[in-house]
Amino acid sequence: MEASRTDRVQKSFLKYQHLFVFTAPVLFVAGVFLFAPTGSQGGMDYWLEYWWLLPFFLLGATIVNTVGISGSALFVPFLIFIFPIITSGSLNPSAWTETALSPETIVKVGLISESFGLSSSAVAFIQYGLVDRRLALTLVGGAVPFVVAGALLSFVIPEVVFHGLLGVALLAAAYLLLTTDLGHGESGSDTEAVADGGTADDLPDDADKLGPAGVETDADGNVTRVDREGDDYKYTRGGYLKRFANYSVGGTFQGLAGFGVGELGIVSMLSTKVPVRVAIGTNHIVVAMTAVLASVVHVFGGGLVGGHVLDLAETPWNMVVFTVPATVTGGQIAPYVSNALETETIKKGVGGLFGIISVALFLMAAGGVL
Repeated sequence: MEASRTDRVQKSFLKYQHLFVFTAPVLFVAGVFLFAPTGSQGGMDYWLEYWWLLPFFLLGATIVNTVGISGSALFVPFLIFIFPIITSGSLNPSAWTETALSPETIVKVGLISESFGLSSSAVAFIQYGLVDRRLALTLVGGAVPFVVAGALLSFVIPEVVFHGLLGVALLAAAYLLLTTDLGHGESGSDTEAVADGGTADDLPDDADKLGPAGVETDADGNVTRVDREGDDYKYTRGGYLKRFANYSVGGTFQGLAGFGVGELGIVSMLSTKVPVRVAIGTNHIVVAMTAVLASVVHVFGGGLVGGHVLDLAETPWNMVVFTVPATVTGGQIAPYVSNALETETIKKGVGGLFGIISVALFLMAAGGVL
């Protein structure tokens, strides 16, 4: 009886996930508006100062969730380059000094926003039955110490080194995007078994899933997964050591710069024969949970390593009240965009953008050294 009740609750949550997902940013914004310490600042002028961030972060969240990578991969470069141009009204970098954000603040805003956006998209993938929760938990567990270490490192690392490492991370992300097959389960993918001849009688169909969805693991560790559309996927969870190597490096960059675990994670799962759509769905859970962890460390952890202590009053709350709703909405839009547009086109555009941004970051790092 209890199991049946739990199944009904879970199924109801998935069925009405849009309601729950959009309630979260409403509660967050209300809590920030009512209780967040803003120091001597306040008033509607303060809260509405960065309203224009909403469309930028909505577009960014839609793009990154469509291809299954970390939101901060776009948010952090945007806050480094575009944000000071808009706030200073000048294209001259020497005029950005007064309005430019510090590296730790940039990463913090990106991570807080990404946490909500990826959580939103992750719930959508769970609804479709495309998340391997056992695999996700092991990956998160392996990445946690590296995420924490990277986040703490961000408080003491020089800005020049931060820009250089960010450039390296973006170049790696661009290479991985351009060389990895991130197709969303198109017919003919050699990593995916879609509608492989199974029948409704011999495929798993769990009571707590929407549609003809379910998952089953045999004694040899072979997994059969069925999504809500009835497509089935067969794979194993082998290759933990290979994935751990990628997620440890990616986790360090996730904590340091706000992205990295998603890009390396997709590649590691595909290389261990996890089906494309399952890899993307599972990766959303991993990136969302590590982003939440990194956000907490960035908000509270500066004093632990003798770095700059970020007072809660110094958090740009008037920015995140717009970026969080934007990323949540983008996370829900992404599945529809992925069906309407060619993922390959989006992937090439984002990869090319990463390459351009990385060159600019290397030039900034070189300028800081010279």
